[in-house]
Amino acid sequence: MEIRTADLIALLKGMVAIPSLSREEGAVADFIEAWLCAHGLVPQRKGNNLWLEQPGRGDGRPVLLLNGHIDTVKPAAGYTRDPFAPVEEDGAIYGLGTNDDGASVVSLLGAYLQLSSRPQPYRLIWSATAEEEVCGVNGIESIIPEIGPIDLGIIGEPTGMQMAVAEKGLLVLDCTAHGVSGHAARNEGVNALYKALDDISWIRGYQFEKVSEFLGPVKMTATMIDCGSQHNVVPAECHFVVDVRPNGLYSNQEIVDIIKEHVGCEVKPRSLRHNSSSIPVEHPVVKRGLALGLEAFGSPTTSNQTVVDFTTLKIGPGQSSRSHTADEFIKLSEICEGVETYVRLLDGLSF
Repeated sequence: MEIRTADLIALLKGMVAIPSLSREEGAVADFIEAWLCAHGLVPQRKGNNLWLEQPGRGDGRPVLLLNGHIDTVKPAAGYTRDPFAPVEEDGAIYGLGTNDDGASVVSLLGAYLQLSSRPQPYRLIWSATAEEEVCGVNGIESIIPEIGPIDLGIIGEPTGMQMAVAEKGLLVLDCTAHGVSGHAARNEGVNALYKALDDISWIRGYQFEKVSEFLGPVKMTATMIDCGSQHNVVPAECHFVVDVRPNGLYSNQEIVDIIKEHVGCEVKPRSLRHNSSSIPVEHPVVKRGLALGLEAFGSPTTSNQTVVDFTTLKIGPGQSSRSHTADEFIKLSEICEGVETYVRLLDGLSF
């Protein structure tokens, strides 16, 4: 199956022209599905998620998943162009979702078609999934039971085709310090605000032992506080929020357990799903990338890596700095480079 770069560009433009906010991807999924069928491909679909897979399920080969996402955020303020009118100008395509993440979707598709046209030591799957921008449960997670076990995932996100070998996770903690109310003018009650301040002081100063080469230490920041009802009442409860950015060396549950050991307040994570991730630099795909001259770095932004439990590498065309900005664009040369680099990185790879 030969699909030219011009075909991939046309696919991307068609995607941009269809609003596809998170949880509202049905129309763009319909369009991509029809496009694939018109080009002789046989996509599978669950909800607003699509995938193509090589035959041979269960033949003993490892499985390599290529993944990009089809949802977008809302258009940022300051657009000078129609975000849903793809315009090709000066070697670039402008429009919402061009850089994040349409370019990865089409570049991975081009690579899938080239790689699957010749024997590989792995079985290849391409996927275009929903709800990435909101970490929704009806995105990539929902198709894993249909696809089966994955040995390696390539997560397409705008990284300038450099290798994000580690990615920070996210924990949001709702914390409550409990005291006893009393009159502020008398020496009575137990001040929950003071108890919260003691815990916040520990959070501010604590250093987790394990420091990532690429992501540095786990970072904890108290970001919100809510306490008290009136000036003359000792507060019985104080609520505060802590933003935690895991560094790939602790699971989210491990971080919560460590915090609970040291603070006196009640600690409730809003979710444990958004895990940090890392891939060893000794992994064959990273070693191949380094041999090709690609850079390895740690990414502060989250992706579908946070909600899957198999080994992943994040790499894709475009620049993270363009994501979620007005007048988003992707260069045509970046799509060509994306396809070429994916093929060079993965062709014949054993892992």
